[in-house]
Amino acid sequence: MALIVGGSAGIGQAAAEQIVRCGHGVIVTYRRHPEGAEEVVNRIAARGGTAAALPLDVGDTASFDDFAGRVRDTLQRTWQTGTLDALVNNAGVSGTAMLGEHTEENYERLHRVLLKGPLFLTQALAPMLADGGAIVNTTSTSTHAAGTTPGYSVYAAMKGGLVVLTRYLAGELSSRGIRVNSVSPGPTRTRLADDAFEKYPELIAPLADRIALGRIGEPADVGAVIAFLVSEEARWITGQDVEASGGHDL
Repeated sequence: MALIVGGSAGIGQAAAEQIVRCGHGVIVTYRRHPEGAEEVVNRIAARGGTAAALPLDVGDTASFDDFAGRVRDTLQRTWQTGTLDALVNNAGVSGTAMLGEHTEENYERLHRVLLKGPLFLTQALAPMLADGGAIVNTTSTSTHAAGTTPGYSVYAAMKGGLVVLTRYLAGELSSRGIRVNSVSPGPTRTRLADDAFEKYPELIAPLADRIALGRIGEPADVGAVIAFLVSEEARWITGQDVEASGGHDL
């Protein structure tokens, strides 16, 4: 069984569908997009898989103990098990600001969702994660030297912190055989930044020009990498940040 945080749209939704094809049941979480979660659950059911959806605000760490209880109840009720095989920390939030424009409110918002949330949610769910299981965190090519774009300093700093956290958790959880990796997407067509690609399609061509394979990513491109990393085929990979960007800024 796999839990995909932020699974109601974009990369998380694609990862859920790919993971089901590998034989797992999935729980997807949503915050403001319940219809997307319902859509992915119904689509998986139509293909013979099993999925469930639960609400979660990754920025609200005080809710995590209650959420862990709801995950446990859902696992028992739907799959008659008390354990997870995989956890995908994929909740996202975006925001840009140049030096002199930063506010503590926006800084804290990015910190809560992109770094603090994944840490404490993983801590809350670790007891029910099966030995030999897998954790995948979604990071970003904004953390790479070649991916530097003005305005993304705080966003990239939080994602960079998640890359470092991934490496440390890989060491700390290795005694249980739990692998921890991250996936670093480049520009990808998702709902982040208030559906920017949908609203401003003129942004796409300049970004595609910076990608070696000549286009921006689709959610399925990254979802397939996440599904691979939670699978048995990736059993000898841990502590890595895997770039899935089509060659962003090569």
